[in-house]
Amino acid sequence: MNSKQTLIASVLAGIGASLCCVAPLVLISLGIGGAWMANLTAFEPVRPVFFGLAFLFIGLTFHKLYLTTPTCEPGKPCADDEVIRKQRFIFWGVTIPLLGLLAFPWFAPLFY
Repeated sequence: MNSKQTLIASVLAGIGASLCCVAPLVLISLGIGGAWMANLTAFEPVRPVFFGLAFLFIGLTFHKLYLTTPTCEPGKPCADDEVIRKQRFIFWGVTIPLLGLLAFPWFAPLFY
């Protein structure tokens, strides 16, 4: 997996981890309600699995962006410092909100 794929996977895992708490709040805020929203709490037991996946993929992406040196031919995009700098910027631009999304279930009772 390249760093883009692991970053996307970590975002999807983070969304899955916070689905039981964020989705009902967002739907209620939009004026969408119904008894079916209670089904979203069924994701509560698998939340630790999504947490683990999110942190695993964040760690893999961090490892690929910061701890390994790219082995590619000169002239390829992976050899360009500007491309690597942009990838790191996107990584932190996604990781910080993702960590907030993962922490949201603990802060959700303050908003209800």
